[in-house]
Amino acid sequence: MSYGRTVTVKAPFDQVQQHVRKALADQGFGVLTEIDVQATLKAKLDHDMEPYLILGACNPPLAHRALEADRSIGLLLPCNVVVRADGDEVIVQAVDPGTMVTLTGLDAMAPVAEEATHRLDAALAAIEAAGREDQDRPA
Repeated sequence: MSYGRTVTVKAPFDQVQQHVRKALADQGFGVLTEIDVQATLKAKLDHDMEPYLILGACNPPLAHRALEADRSIGLLLPCNVVVRADGDEVIVQAVDPGTMVTLTGLDAMAPVAEEATHRLDAALAAIEAAGREDQDRPA
């Protein structure tokens, strides 16, 4: 079962993560939490790794609708979005909202998942487009 939606962008990590935040905001998602996995593993384990952020994003109207359908859905909220470096590319991944329907088995969750999917796909498309624009700009 696929549980993620992914785009790959060839642009600097810091630029991409700013594009991610803007694209999410444009689709009504706020970033509630941020985990800098690279910094955390370095500080706690003295382990070096590539830049890797986990952003906890939430669209309040969608979260409200999901919680009305199933109070336990909070276990899957907020939506995690991963921004991670992979060589000279940056991978952006969002959890597939359809997993809410699959995991809960609740038909009432389907319209929420469909709208969330539409919004996340629009955000991912905007991130991809911004990355192409960055790549096309002269250095």
